[in-house]
Amino acid sequence: LTAVYSLDGLLVFGLLLVCTCAYLRKVPRLRTWLLSERRGIWGVCHKAAVIGTRLHVAVSVSCLLMAAYVLVGK
Repeated sequence: LTAVYSLDGLLVFGLLLVCTCAYLRKVPRLRTWLLSERRGIWGVCHKAAVIGTRLHVAVSVSCLLMAAYVLVGK
C-alpha cells in the first residue's frame, strides 16, 4: 500500500498504463471500443496510448531501466 504513494510506485504505474494502453491500441476491436473516446478516463487511456506509440523507444528503455531498478536497486 505504501508503494502507491512513493515516486517509484507512481513511475511504475505510469509506465504500466502507457504500455498497456499502447498494446490495446494495436488490437483493432479494442481500439474502436475502448480508445475511441477522448474525454474522461478513456481520454487518459487514449493519450497514454498515443504517448506509447509515438515514443515507443523511450518508453521501452525506461521500462527496462525501471525493471533493473526494482530488481536490483530495491
